Amino acid sequence: MRTETPPIVRLADYRPSDYLIDRVDLDVRLHPTETRITATLALRPNPKGEPGAPLVLDGDDLALLAVSLDGQPTAPGALDATPRGLTLHQPPQRPFVLSVETQVNPSANTKLMGLYRSNGVYCTQCEADGFRRITYFLDRPDVLAVYTTRIEADRDEAPVLLGNGNPVEAGEAGPGRHYAIWHDPHPKPAYLFALVGGRLGRIAAPFTTMEGRAVEVAVYVEPGKEARAPYALDAVIRSMAWDERVFGRAYDLDVFNVVAVSDFNMGAMENKGLNIFNDKYVLASPDTATDADYANIEAIIAHEYFHNWSGNRVTCRDWFQLCLKEGLTVFRDQEFSSDERSRPVHRIAEVRTLRARQFPEDAGPLAHPVRPQAYREINNFYTATVYEKGAEIVRMLRTLLGPETFRAGMDLYFSRCDGTAATVEDFLAAFAEVSGRDLAAFARWYAQAGTPTVSVSGRYDPHQRSYSLDFHQSLPTVATEATGGGAPQPLVIPIALGLVDRAGGILAARSDRVRDGVFVLEEESDRLVFTDVEAEPVPSLFRGFSAPVKVAHSLDTGQRLALLAHDSDPFNRWQAAQNLALGILTARTRGGAPLGTEAGPDGEALAGALGSFLDAEALRDPAFAALVLTIPADQEVAQEIGANVDPDAIHRARWTLRAHLGRLLRDRLLALRDALAAPAGSPFSPDAASAGRRALRNAALDLIAAADPDLGTRLAEAQCEAADNMTDRLAALAVLTLLPGAARERALAAFGEAYRGEPLVLDKWFALQALIPEEGTEARVRGLMRHAGFSAANPNRVRALIGSFSLNNPTQFHRPDGAGYDLLAETVLDLDSRNPQVAARLLTAFNTWRMLEPGRRALAEARLRRIAAMPGLSPDVGDIANRSLAPARHHITA
Repeated sequence: MRTETPPIVRLADYRPSDYLIDRVDLDVRLHPTETRITATLALRPNPKGEPGAPLVLDGDDLALLAVSLDGQPTAPGALDATPRGLTLHQPPQRPFVLSVETQVNPSANTKLMGLYRSNGVYCTQCEADGFRRITYFLDRPDVLAVYTTRIEADRDEAPVLLGNGNPVEAGEAGPGRHYAIWHDPHPKPAYLFALVGGRLGRIAAPFTTMEGRAVEVAVYVEPGKEARAPYALDAVIRSMAWDERVFGRAYDLDVFNVVAVSDFNMGAMENKGLNIFNDKYVLASPDTATDADYANIEAIIAHEYFHNWSGNRVTCRDWFQLCLKEGLTVFRDQEFSSDERSRPVHRIAEVRTLRARQFPEDAGPLAHPVRPQAYREINNFYTATVYEKGAEIVRMLRTLLGPETFRAGMDLYFSRCDGTAATVEDFLAAFAEVSGRDLAAFARWYAQAGTPTVSVSGRYDPHQRSYSLDFHQSLPTVATEATGGGAPQPLVIPIALGLVDRAGGILAARSDRVRDGVFVLEEESDRLVFTDVEAEPVPSLFRGFSAPVKVAHSLDTGQRLALLAHDSDPFNRWQAAQNLALGILTARTRGGAPLGTEAGPDGEALAGALGSFLDAEALRDPAFAALVLTIPADQEVAQEIGANVDPDAIHRARWTLRAHLGRLLRDRLLALRDALAAPAGSPFSPDAASAGRRALRNAALDLIAAADPDLGTRLAEAQCEAADNMTDRLAALAVLTLLPGAARERALAAFGEAYRGEPLVLDKWFALQALIPEEGTEARVRGLMRHAGFSAANPNRVRALIGSFSLNNPTQFHRPDGAGYDLLAETVLDLDSRNPQVAARLLTAFNTWRMLEPGRRALAEARLRRIAAMPGLSPDVGDIANRSLAPARHHITA
């Protein structure tokens, strides 16, 4: 393991590689403990590099067996080799061939980077720096080569052998051995290399591209689980057709393979033609997967497929440009899911994810720009900022330019940069060219960390029949290694807006500064004036969440109720309900009202508005109604409060409001549950409409149980027993976990026993128990760590139990006695030597420690300092610990 502090890598220091690799021929002879890899590299000096420079190849924990140069052994002293790298001191200054033979132990590779075994299946994960754990290489994304891979294995152990590109040849390789050769004609960086070997089941379907290419699409899973793969296969086919229809991007190989493995650090990987997936994002059946699982499978399958163009055909020049492939591809998969499902519902889900994951990241010590200026460990920059905020920047670009110009810019970007390693500047240049707009100011979104706040005030002049809106953007200054420092400059912020009549509908009004419903705030402050406004309006701002900002707008309860009742923008109707609830919750948490059993006048108003909303809308769009009915989570309230947060006070306030709403809406909620029940004997369907009906029924059950625990227990128990699908069964169990007593423990025991042989379902069981907001949960989690179904070696199990506890159970992770912090710290230190990536991601749960009240804040800081002081920390964990402890350097520029 590396124990030294890794150096800072800076974007400003980028320089091209001194050598290029045109062709890579790999011969991989698989063996559980002694896999041999012969890499034959066709190299040449880079005209843009330093003439005569040594050739320095990356390595990580490698055993070197042999090296030859142009077919001859290298001379003594010609090279130096360690497990961390290989240096050829005087390479030929002409094209030459270097052959390197290494040996690795896949069974001992607990880091799950490079080549490893998962349940007996050989597989690879090479992003970001994993290829160097297979062979010595120029392991950087701007070195693109054409790969041919020969894979050899024991036929009984690995009857299936898969590689990048197209299959070329297969045959016998001696007694009990066989081989397969794969060739990828498209140049790619090493991080997109993949191979798979093992016993796998397969389902397949044909697809014909718009260019007439016949493609065989296949999904490989553990034998016996083929029946759970059809939804993933169908999602691939739909993704391929959608990318042709919406972006004009056709697939470019003869096969497209998806492989599901049970041990995987991330969700999936877009290797060219051979996508490797965490099995939780492939396997689905009604009795094992929830509606959320089906939606995630669809989205992540699409995401990895869309990378074929936004990431593979056009890759990133360096890891600072990671948002160029990830943020862009998240935008593309969000658009796909919005077209496949309900666009308003999906947009709300996107924003909830952004606010839950990225806004806290922007506000904490791990803040960084969408394109960082520096890093120590690149694995720690696969963040919500790169992915989700990166996607929002692309969405703003489309809003500014309009859909037709945006599509023209995408076409130009893909055609101009095809086969290259591109930068953010290359991306924006394509849109600047087709639109004729200067996007230099817009590019600041990529360079500045922190979430802007836009303050808004409105004034109506009845005599002039005019309405003015004053906007002011406040920008956080975030000084960290990743930001590079510097005072922030005003951002280009598209504000989609409308004026709502309190009596209903959108007011007709004119402003020559609004185009297609969008006003663009480009300066620190600006004023927008509407004329011909017949009555005082309620402004509907940032419709569809048109920019990733916080909005400071002091609307009163009546104005928010008008938006909830009358706004034509679904997002802002939902946002109005959220803001009403947030106002109640923050006031009660801060001591603005006693923590009793009632929610006060605003709570009465919210309940009345929700009742009217349900009467009018619930059966028309149940999925949307379920979102409106769900009040903000504890973490959202904490973000709203911002400082001196007491998680217990927030939880009590939230429980009180849920109970209040449940009492006042009880009759409606019970009636909705009856009206939305699926007819007896009707088949399960994961489609959006069916999922929406289940979502509203279960949201109703949650509020009923909060108001009347006895009734909630009876209803949840009955639903658990009668449910014919995992969505309803798990939702009922989730309700029971919040209701202490024998019924809860019976239900948990029965569920655990029923699914003891289903690891992915047990993950849900682990997670629900980790989320129980009670004092005994820390001890319960420790007990579950000894459960036969739990393995600290499997990232899914760890994330389900420890990740759920630390990231999503604020009252118990932030226990006043520090026991929750101790549990996480012990787990991180235990995992660090075996899987530092997973350990580092768990440690990010401390990101919000400075927001806490002083007692908890001191306890969290002490645990972080203990971790940071441990000798032999991995660079992954050391980086997160030290950045989390760095002095607070956020301030607001007004």
